[in-house]
Amino acid sequence: MIDERPPLVTFLLRIADDNLVLAQRLGELISWMPELEEDIAIANLSLDHLGQATAFLGYAAELTGTSDADQLAMTRNEREFLNSVMVERPNGDFGQTMARQFFVDAYQAPFYRALADSADERIAGVAAKAEKESRYHLEYSSSWLTRLGDGTEESHRRMQAGIDQMWPFVDDLFATDDIEIQLRVDGIAPELVDVRRSFDETVTNVFASARLSVPADPYQRLGGRRGFHSEHLGPLLAEMQSLYRAMPGVSW
Repeated sequence: MIDERPPLVTFLLRIADDNLVLAQRLGELISWMPELEEDIAIANLSLDHLGQATAFLGYAAELTGTSDADQLAMTRNEREFLNSVMVERPNGDFGQTMARQFFVDAYQAPFYRALADSADERIAGVAAKAEKESRYHLEYSSSWLTRLGDGTEESHRRMQAGIDQMWPFVDDLFATDDIEIQLRVDGIAPELVDVRRSFDETVTNVFASARLSVPADPYQRLGGRRGFHSEHLGPLLAEMQSLYRAMPGVSW
């Protein structure tokens, strides 16, 4: 599928969709967490990601003449979403949820830090706020990886299983193409090699503290950034978009 959107819009949608889809996944957990404190924490994570998605979608809507962020979020189909495959993975147990969150946080913290220096002032401003949120997210998910990985035999087993389930989708977070290469030349997008270096350092340090291991299987599932998703995204979007599609343009 040829991407006919302006490069900047594609870039904005990739960032926004990561956050929008992850916010939806985290929102599924609200009221299901084992403790009230964790229920509030998960809700706050979801709201942070939703806020980031709304900011980037709002900018993309202005650039494309779309009415607003809601229209971009609620009317695009599965192939038009550009999120990484990682964020659409099901929640699973708490170990799997935290593994997904940790990998996204370890990517987003240095990504937003670099993006805050973007030549695009609108993007830089959103990224500066998002970077502060992502640092808290990383602290939260890292603490759970350590607590579970270095805990009981059962918690260690479940945390390692979560890592094993999410690891094949790590590289898709860093997938790049000519669009982002040109935006990096223009000073708009960050250098993903540097972001990946920071990510790897974080993973190494946290895994050491948590007694966790990087999976040996080299397989990596790519394609999310180009609209090629797993079987899990379609049902998620159907639920997320159902009210908007049933009553388009409604306000309350």
